[in-house]
Formats: sequence, C-alpha cells, structure tokens
Amino acid sequence: MNASVPHIEVMRSQLGRARGLGAGGSGTEHWWAERVTAASLLPLSTWFVVQMFRLGGADHADVVKWGGKPVNATMLTALIIATFYHAQLGLQVIVDDYVHGKAHLPTRILVKFVTSLLGLLGVFAVVKLVVAGSRRS
Repeated sequence: MNASVPHIEVMRSQLGRARGLGAGGSGTEHWWAERVTAASLLPLSTWFVVQMFRLGGADHADVVKWGGKPVNATMLTALIIATFYHAQLGLQVIVDDYVHGKAHLPTRILVKFVTSLLGLLGVFAVVKLVVAGSRRS
C-alpha cells in the first residue's frame, strides 16, 4: 500500500453500511401496484376489445354517440389511467435496473413526465368524446 495515502478505517456494522441502499421499503408497494394495475387491465382490456369488435363497421357519429355514454367514458378513462400508470411502473423498474449514474434521476423524471402526459392526453380525448357525444344526443 502506498504510504502517502492515509487509510481511514470506518467502524460501521454491516447493517449500517447497508442502510440507504435498496428499495428502502418502497419495493413492496411498487410490486403490489404493478399487480393491481395488471389485474385491473385484464377486464378493462377485454371490455375494450369486445367494444371495438361491436363498433367494427360503425360510422363516426355512432362511435361518438357510443363514447358519449357515461359507462363507456368511465371505462375508457379507467383503461387509459391504468394503462399509463402500469407502463410508468414497468418503465421505472427498467430504468432502476439499467440506467446508472447521473442519467438515472433525469431518466426517471422523463419516464414519469412522458407517461403522465400521454395519459392526460388520453383522458382529454375521452372528455372531448363525451362533450361531442352529449351534443349529438
């Protein structure tokens, strides 16, 4: 060992060295949120696919009328929110696992911003559909 470099011994236990590393208690909540959104997406996605088959040959006016109904608008909004929240959770795991260093925090913020923006645009589209559907009724 080089004599000119002082060696500082840190007297910390293994638990003390491990504190501040890892999930810090949020891992369980994140895991449950992923499972709950995935479970909610199963019936919502099935409903959406069935509705799209039902609207297969419909014209624009029929689709707007369909989208203006409160049940359909609520289901579409729930589908959009669950989809983009689930996407944000999944992308957060990818960023946490594969992006390191100075790029980690900006990437997490970017993922959260983009998924939130896309979800907000989707909800705004449903609101426009409801307004247009209520005018036609």
